[in-house]
Amino acid sequence: MEKTRPKHLDLLTIRLPLPGWVSILHRVSGAGMFFLLPLLLWLLDNSLHSRSTFNNLLELVAQPWLKLILFGTIWAFLHHLCAGLRYLALDMNWGTELAAARASSMWVLGVSLLLTVALGAALW
Repeated sequence: MEKTRPKHLDLLTIRLPLPGWVSILHRVSGAGMFFLLPLLLWLLDNSLHSRSTFNNLLELVAQPWLKLILFGTIWAFLHHLCAGLRYLALDMNWGTELAAARASSMWVLGVSLLLTVALGAALW
């Protein structure tokens, strides 16, 4: 029996299913939050020092590049939360069938993006 499996995996041509993308984004969002934690702690520390440092921080947060970073951090948190709840459900054997797994991954992407837009609009 001859195997037709590829010997060289070209990562740019492999079509990953949606649950695979959710898994990769879960890891990316977790790593992103980990690396942005010093920035978030610095922002929290400066917001609590005094009224003048808080006002300076408000001017800094008004910069578009920092708003974009904070918006990405909000998405990372919400996606990581939604995907983590999905993985907890999968660990309890809820939704492990193929159709249910695909539907839950669509829900994770949809809910995390919807919550990100809603929270981002409320904050800015």
